[in-house]
Amino acid sequence: MLRGIAPRGGPRSSASRLGSQLPKSCYVSCFCLLLFLNQAAFLQGHPQCLDYGPPFKPPVHLEFCSDYETFGCCDQNKDRRIAARYWDIVEYLDLQGHELCGGYIKDILCQECSPYAAHLYDAENPQTPLRNLPGLCSDYCSAFHSNCHSAISLLTNDHRIRASQEKNGAHFCHLLNLPDQDYCFPNVLRNDNLNRNLGGVVKNRKGCLQLCLTEVANGLRNPVSMVHAGDGTHRLFVAEQIGVVWVYMPDGSRLEEPFLDLKSLVLTTPWIGDERGFLGLAFHPRFRRNRKFYIYYSCLGKKKAEKIRISEMKVSQADINKADINSERVILELEEPASNHNGGQLLFGLDDYLYIFTGDGGEAGDPFGKFGNAQNKSSLLGKVLRIDVNQRGPDKRYGIPPDNPFVSELGAHPAVYAYGVRNMWRCAVDRGDPTTQKGRGRIFCGDVGQNRFEEVDLIVKGGNYGWRAKEGFECYDIKLCHNASLDDILPIYAYGHLVGKSVTGGYVYRGCESPNLSGLYIFGDFMSGRLMALQEDERTNTWKKQDICIGSTKTCAFPGLISTYSKFIISFAEDEAGELYFLATSYPSAYAPHGSIYKFVDPSRRAPPGKCKYKPVPVKTKSKQIPFRPLAKTVQELLKEQSKKAARKLSKAASASSTRSRSSSQKASSKKPASPKGTQKLPAKPRPRSRQKTPRAFGKRQAKARRLSTRSQEKRIRAVRTRSTKTKGGQHGGRVGRSLPSAFF
Repeated sequence: MLRGIAPRGGPRSSASRLGSQLPKSCYVSCFCLLLFLNQAAFLQGHPQCLDYGPPFKPPVHLEFCSDYETFGCCDQNKDRRIAARYWDIVEYLDLQGHELCGGYIKDILCQECSPYAAHLYDAENPQTPLRNLPGLCSDYCSAFHSNCHSAISLLTNDHRIRASQEKNGAHFCHLLNLPDQDYCFPNVLRNDNLNRNLGGVVKNRKGCLQLCLTEVANGLRNPVSMVHAGDGTHRLFVAEQIGVVWVYMPDGSRLEEPFLDLKSLVLTTPWIGDERGFLGLAFHPRFRRNRKFYIYYSCLGKKKAEKIRISEMKVSQADINKADINSERVILELEEPASNHNGGQLLFGLDDYLYIFTGDGGEAGDPFGKFGNAQNKSSLLGKVLRIDVNQRGPDKRYGIPPDNPFVSELGAHPAVYAYGVRNMWRCAVDRGDPTTQKGRGRIFCGDVGQNRFEEVDLIVKGGNYGWRAKEGFECYDIKLCHNASLDDILPIYAYGHLVGKSVTGGYVYRGCESPNLSGLYIFGDFMSGRLMALQEDERTNTWKKQDICIGSTKTCAFPGLISTYSKFIISFAEDEAGELYFLATSYPSAYAPHGSIYKFVDPSRRAPPGKCKYKPVPVKTKSKQIPFRPLAKTVQELLKEQSKKAARKLSKAASASSTRSRSSSQKASSKKPASPKGTQKLPAKPRPRSRQKTPRAFGKRQAKARRLSTRSQEKRIRAVRTRSTKTKGGQHGGRVGRSLPSAFF
């Protein structure tokens, strides 16, 4: 029997047997449970291929299964294999059979290319066997069996299906039946609800993009950054706020020994929300040759003054997975007047210059000086800095790019690239469209607001981003805001504190695996845990926001995908192939190991098989590799648990009902009329019916009793019955003789 297909009438008779055992009070609850199980099974009916992945757009034209050349589950190689099988089959048919059955055979074989192939072949769960033939709608199946039943044995080796080919069509079509007729072939092609937005990002009724996640890492202490080295190894370097950097290998394992451990230097505390710590990490564009990388962290200077330190370091000559702790060269140190608004982003632009994003110094409203640090171009706080780490300037620490916008401005620091920044938290360089290179080199940032607005900015040379005069699109300091010389750069998007209270900047997706996401700027909010995307409208030069929803059991019911994530979104990341991740924690303390890393997955469409494959450059590892063990349960695991739980509850209810039913039946069969203690009235004389109900085994003793005088007999009966009433709770009847002691007889 095919998996999931019961014999005719099987489920119905099972339900009727169950129903006969349940009392009326259980009908409603049991019906709800059965409905839940049916819904759980229905949720599996989403676009999915036989390899358990989403469908895709074939890169080239399909010659044979051309119905699915725009979107489906076949590439050119699979299309050719199906065509070859078709011709092998029709060789066994005569001309008339070919003309009559060729179309049916082609339709059936090409269902492997359908975007709903996994549902047609009952293959949503990789732990269960496939059908041999796809699910066919009854009318189509009957016509196929009527015209081509002799060809069935050529399509399948399943002995049950082959045995049914000579029988009536009803039995054969029952074996190929799908419970949900919307998904059987050819109905699945005609259903507008299933095919209206097929291949596009799934949206709910409110327009929320339905994406899914895979868990990549867990057990981290406030993971603040994840970067790659750009050296072809596809390693990921994950920095914890406490000052430890870990190496994750392409297979998902983590090296036991850290890449860098600066806990003794990094300033942070276990306090929830402490913004100090190890905050930024970036690898030199020519890391493969010079082995240099750069770090940004909080520390204590002389007289315990709090500082921000940006340093250059090198990888150990002995181990490419270990930093040389003695190689630190301090590039820049800034005194922090307060413990918050520390900035923390480091990145290299396409120009190979290092961009440094600093906070405004802390407290509220940037109260430092007449205009605040952010508007003061002589201060390095509240700025975007651009320096040349490949050249040494007069102080022999770094060089100044000659085209920096304020190099010639009196009183301005030459390293300033943009200003008016409050506390930009997480910025990223756009790789650009892989084909057209459009957007390449743009720098996106999330700037955390004060009281009302969070904003997303595009960084431009010499730009003034308005703080503290403005917050988002609105005025913050009225006097400064109305200054005609402000000439500030407005955000591309801003949102109020009903949506979230601390923006976390993200990335423009330029990866390969989820082509529907290409060009979307994906970001989030630390406090609310919301994920969002911005889509550029090139005609109006504006950006449209869409919410991202994670966790739909219908869209994420694929192997390995999860539906939940930790609320506090700390950072976003991009791997060497361009795939997108975010880092989050359930408890935002630098010492709490509750941080996880998640990868975005579009369940509605993927790239064609083989397109996104890459071969990492081999890396010698001296440290032990610790395999990744996921903590989050996948959607399929949750559905399976829910189904089992519902089934156990239903079985328990049935068992309890059966027990109560047997108990009630036993009580009904043994129940006798009862009288209250001490009030039982006995007949003056024993009735003949009572004697008739006395067991025959007592015949001799009864004869002896009859020979007694009537008065003596009545007296003894009264005495014995009184004792019986006290010991038996007042029950009496035709079998009272069983309670009488043998001495009576």
